[in-house]
Parts: sequence; structure tokens; C-alpha cells
Amino acid sequence: MKDSKQYVQENKDRLINELIELLKIPSVSADSAYSQDVINTAEAVKASLEKAGCDLVEMCETPGYPIVYGEKIIDKNLPTVLVYGHYDVQPADPIELWTSPPFEPVIKKTDIHPEGAIFARGACDDKGQMFMHVKALEYMIQNDALPCNVKFMIEGEEEVGSVSLSWFVKRNQEKLKNDVILISDTGMISNEQPSITTGLRGLSYVEVEVTGPNRDLHSGLYGGAVANPINVLAKMIASLHDENNHITIPGFYDKVEELSKEQRAEMGKRPFSLDQYKKSLDIAEVSGEAGYDTNERNSIRPTLDVNGIWGGYTGEGAKTVIASKAFAKISMRLVPNQDWEEITELFKKHFESIAPKSVKVVVKPHHGGQGYVTPTDSIGYQAASKAYTDTFGVTPIPVRSGGSIPIVALFEEELNSKSIMMGFGLDSDAIHSPNEHFGVFNYLKGIETIPLFYKYFTALSK
Repeated sequence: MKDSKQYVQENKDRLINELIELLKIPSVSADSAYSQDVINTAEAVKASLEKAGCDLVEMCETPGYPIVYGEKIIDKNLPTVLVYGHYDVQPADPIELWTSPPFEPVIKKTDIHPEGAIFARGACDDKGQMFMHVKALEYMIQNDALPCNVKFMIEGEEEVGSVSLSWFVKRNQEKLKNDVILISDTGMISNEQPSITTGLRGLSYVEVEVTGPNRDLHSGLYGGAVANPINVLAKMIASLHDENNHITIPGFYDKVEELSKEQRAEMGKRPFSLDQYKKSLDIAEVSGEAGYDTNERNSIRPTLDVNGIWGGYTGEGAKTVIASKAFAKISMRLVPNQDWEEITELFKKHFESIAPKSVKVVVKPHHGGQGYVTPTDSIGYQAASKAYTDTFGVTPIPVRSGGSIPIVALFEEELNSKSIMMGFGLDSDAIHSPNEHFGVFNYLKGIETIPLFYKYFTALSK
């Protein structure tokens, strides 16, 4: 029987080319113009699971995009691993900042990825990482190395809130029954030092609309006499943080989990260079909530950020106008114990209360999810740790991520299962940004490592 490392090396070119073909399909779930492409991607994922060796693969209809379900049941008395991933991707905008077309994948060498990285939207988030699991299954079946049962649940709405996934999970608890959920939609510290994500932040996402006069106005005739909604919106947003970058919404911090000095000291052992961090982002200084370091600010503390703001004239040249309306999209990353629906309501109440009488404000909630923390003493964590140690030669470090996967908390609530987050991406992979990429090393190392998780999880479950 070939081991996974040998299999990966012998099939390297094919494994890379198959991912490249998947990345060519622009499965942007946020834009209805790409709806057929999203469906086509689901079909491609279905075909890949069938080819890998699943006995049952089906497209499960939902109120939104379909969920691709697959399974390989070898013995109902053995443990079952449920793999979660998503086939949809973020919009590629702004297109002009890409060094190569976002849906024409190319491999380029970088300082961090001397073996090359695949540049394409979705390369890391999450097509590349999801596809590692499909190819790991292919290896295990072809080499008689699958030690337990496996199920796949791959959705097409993760980037827009996973509403249909929630609907599906609540109606298919028996179908999705498992002993552990395996997810690769996170990252690791570096290619030399792997890590396992043990915590995720929650999310509240809203859109705000500020309306002033009933039409756009001439800025000469009306300027100084009528409130400008863009000016008002800018002031309102600025007031959401104080001089210490502390969020000013009343009640926002009431349920925030405060980690002990010991826990914070343990987090501080993570290898980190502030100078390198600033250099990689081309910034002169970091910023954030007073009293916390950079890694704490982006993992164990809640945040509030403007994701987009617009209004008035933004075309070429000049147009002297006071816009009737101004808009902004705002996201809040939340920590354990903060309920996203409660935070959304607190934001709405506060934002409406600080609006001057000269404008009208509407807050439109979009989507959200709860934060999540998984224990490091579980069988699943131990199996993942052993797998990484075998392939990297270094014991992985547990870390909390600043990102959000809202459905992870839902999985525990509805399926009573712990999720193990075995990410292989890097912070520098530019997910959600122009020039997103995924290292060839990382992709192949994932395929090599994942089968070992199955091996150790099955052994530890006896």
C-alpha cells in the first residue's frame, strides 16, 4: 500500500490540474449574475466525489443553492467523519488590482511559496482546501486505507451567510449523523509551524442607509443650509469608536469573554514578528483596542469595521452635488458569549439614536453567526495534532482565529458534534482580496495529512 506522501508525489501534476479546472468556474454566490456558474460548480464537486469513490452522491435542493452530499459507509459500527466545505467564492472586485485574471488560475513563485502558489479567486477560500478532502478520500479508497466512514456536506452559500445550510442541517440530522466534523476553511501559522484553529469569532453584518433631502441638491445653492447625508454618516461611523479604539455601543461588551492572564500568556507563545507583520501589509504602524497586542486584537477581542461606504457622485470628473442618500456596510466580529442577534439589535438601537433630526436612518441586518471554541483535549484534536506532527515534523500549536465560520456553532447545536478545523492556508494568501492564492506545498501537504487524521481518529475512538 502506498502512503499518502508517495501517492501525492506520483500524482502531483494531475492533482494540481484538477483543482485549476475547478477554480476556473466563477461561483460567486453574492452576485445573481453568476447563479448558473454556482450551479455548475456544484455539479463539478458532485462529479469529483463520485470519481473519488463515494458510494452515494447527490445534489440536495434547498431554498437557495444546492448542497452536495456524498458518503462512503464501510461499516456502521465504525466512527463517521463529516467533512464540511463550501464551493462558493467571494466577488473578485476590484478586478483591476489582480495581477492575473481571477478566474484564469496561474501558478507563480513567491518568497513565501518558492514551489509556487495557485493564484485565483477561491484558491484558498475554500475550493483548494475543500478539494484536499476529496483527493484525500481518493487516495484512501484507491489504496484501501479508509479506516472509517466518511460523509461530505459541501455548500454554496458560505460567503453570503449559509442560510440554506442551516435549513438543510435542521431537516437532515439523521442523514448527517457523525462522530466528528472536519473542516479546512482556516489557516495555520506558517509552512514550518502548523497550527490548529480552536476558536472562531462570531459575526454580525448590517447595512445602514442615511437619507437627508428628498432629492440630490446643488451644493452651491443648498450647501451649508441642508444636512449632507454623507457628512452625517461619516460622523456617525467615527463616533462608534473612542480614542482607545473601544467600541462605544452601550452593552456591546457586557458578555465578552475575558481570558485569564495565563491564557493570554499561552497565546503569546505563538511565533510572531510584528515587524514582519507590518512589512507584509506595507504599513508603518498597527492599530487597535488599547491594552491588547496584535494577535489578541484579531482573535479574542470583538471588532467593528466599515466594509464599504458610498453615496453621491463617484464617477470621472466633478459633479457638485449634495446626495440625498448615503450608505455603508458594517461588520462586527464577535467573541464567545456575544449573541449575534443581540449585538445586531444593540447596534441598530444605538445607530438610530445618534442620528441628528436632519436625517432619517435605516439599519438593515444581513446575516451573522455565533463564535465557537473547541477543546484541545478531545479525540478529534489529538488525532489532528498527531497527523500534523507526522507530516510536518513539528507539533501544531492551538490558536484562535479572527475569522468567522458561523455554521460551526450551528453544527454543535443541531448535530451535537465537535468540529476540528485543520486549515492549511496562510494569512498572506489574500483571501477575500485581489490576488488570492494557495501554495502548491500547502495544497499537497493537506492531501498528505488528512488521511492520517482518519487513521488516528479511528484508532483513538476504540
